[in-house]
Amino acid sequence: MDRTAAFAALIEADPAAKVRLTRAAVAALDVTGCDRVLAASAPGRPQRPELVHPARVPQRGLGSASGRAALIHAITHIEFNAINIALDAVCRFGGMPATYYTDWMQVAAEEALHFSLLAAHLQTLGHAYGDFTAHNGLWEMADLTCDDVLSRMALVPRILEARGLDVTPAIRARLARQGDLAAAAILDIILADEVGHVAIGNQWYRWLCGQRGLDPMEIFGQLMTRHRAPAIRPPLNRAARLAGGFTLAELDAWERGT
Repeated sequence: MDRTAAFAALIEADPAAKVRLTRAAVAALDVTGCDRVLAASAPGRPQRPELVHPARVPQRGLGSASGRAALIHAITHIEFNAINIALDAVCRFGGMPATYYTDWMQVAAEEALHFSLLAAHLQTLGHAYGDFTAHNGLWEMADLTCDDVLSRMALVPRILEARGLDVTPAIRARLARQGDLAAAAILDIILADEVGHVAIGNQWYRWLCGQRGLDPMEIFGQLMTRHRAPAIRPPLNRAARLAGGFTLAELDAWERGT
């Protein structure tokens, strides 16, 4: 099984080269014999942006051009991390069905597109990826779940990526009100694709629960506690979450705070 192209993309530090390698890895993926683990202690990333504690990331008010650029940069950084997380899901976890690997390779390619669109738009605002500080929270959860594919599927797509389904529409509306219609159009693309990414996470989470004889709702709460995952905070984008594979019972429980 050849996941070496995906691994090369994962450890590549240069963002533009990572995008090119990720796109190439889609065609190079061979899903026969997937037992081997290709694990990196950390993904490749450039020296900039400087990674700081989330509390030290400046506020991203939209009242100024620099504030809008900082917000776009923050989203660009999320998408860069999302490329690495999808590639890591392809490389790290062996023994899954072939469609698991093709699913996550496609996610990686779509995250690479999102990053490229945002990075190009950031250039039109007079900035480049790396010009602002950022935090590493998304990758830190991936690192905490590196030893178990069930934990990864539970906590990264279903909590951190699904959070984007809740907050993106409001961010998109704010940018549109400020006249940044190009950014709003990019967020439309991202939101539509992220529904599919969350659905892939939900699909494999439920498949793994079935394989292990686990109740999806019960084990999810246990995994959240074990890994100190952030709480799911209403209001929820119920339509997007339902399209992404969550159940009404899950959404009702989270909105009740149970």
